[in-house]
Amino acid sequence: MADGSASPRVLFVTRNFPPLLGGMERLNWHLADELRQHCELRVVAPEGAARLAPPGVEVREVCLRPLHRFLVQAALRARREARAWRPDWVLAGSGLTATLAWGAARASGARAAAYVHGLDLSVAHPVYRALWRPALRRMDRIIANSTATARLADGLGIAAQRISIVHPGTELPDFDPRARERFRQARGIDPRAPVLLAVGRLTERKGLRQFVAEVLPSIVHEHPGVMFVVIGDAPTNALHAQVQSPESIRQAAREAGVEGHLRLLGKVDEAELHDAYFAADLHVFPIRELPHDIEGFGMVAVEAAAHGLATVAYACGGVVDAIAHGISGVLIQAGDSRGFASAVLAGLERPLSQAATRGFAEGFSWGNFGAQVLRALGHYDAI
Repeated sequence: MADGSASPRVLFVTRNFPPLLGGMERLNWHLADELRQHCELRVVAPEGAARLAPPGVEVREVCLRPLHRFLVQAALRARREARAWRPDWVLAGSGLTATLAWGAARASGARAAAYVHGLDLSVAHPVYRALWRPALRRMDRIIANSTATARLADGLGIAAQRISIVHPGTELPDFDPRARERFRQARGIDPRAPVLLAVGRLTERKGLRQFVAEVLPSIVHEHPGVMFVVIGDAPTNALHAQVQSPESIRQAAREAGVEGHLRLLGKVDEAELHDAYFAADLHVFPIRELPHDIEGFGMVAVEAAAHGLATVAYACGGVVDAIAHGISGVLIQAGDSRGFASAVLAGLERPLSQAATRGFAEGFSWGNFGAQVLRALGHYDAI
């Protein structure tokens, strides 16, 4: 270790951290929380992160916007911290901060690693490819969130022995017997109605507009009372994302004659999100295969499983790692809208075991996640 102590020192550099509250932000918060229990940890992150960081985590803040300003200031701060503190590892929370982590590691004699999510390896922007991909190739360790993401890393020329796969973690909430009634009552949904739930950003990759046009009408025909509830809004800080606006999804529903079966809730707080998972009968994940826009893992499918809620999804990208077919959900060939509708109808008629679904999710606890990251960094004795 840098100072001869038993605990490794890790400098964690990320742009995706509270006060932003998306899936990647939650992942990086938990990554910091797990690391600080076994390592000496410092974090370089956007303004506001210190207030919401895990207890005992030292945060060095830089501005969040605009992107170029964040990259410059975070690079300088990371390099300064690394030279003064001498960490064992400089860890990037995504491919976006890989160049910053690599530069800080090189300036201090540390090793460099990046936790990559899929899109940060496949984004097509020429500047990103020219500057970021070389840094990723030079990393001592690439930690991929799925098998699909690991294949992308391999395709960039990163040596297989430097790639590890560590799936994201999830919380395992206690069952709340009142959540179903509470959510439905608050949102004016018939307590007897079948409820389909989708959670995530409103992007082309998520396929919600296509779902309401191509799949939902068949489900409504068999279950006239069904409600499709969507939680999430359009991204504003994504590295690369094609947006599906709420109005475009509503328009598709109007044209398909199912507008009355659609509820777009936008962002909700964590408490209501938990209630929504418990209140739904099935989680749907109609991911699309798009060039340079991969679904790296599909964390929402594991979050749904943690609540005992099964998922029907297209078998795209890293989603196949996030669903155990026939146990926590059903995987359908990409683009097979008829097969998707049939799987949803079967799931409503013959639900999968909630206990088995939750049992699958238990393998994705945050504790397991943290232990696997430390193993990927070679610190078995810190666990």
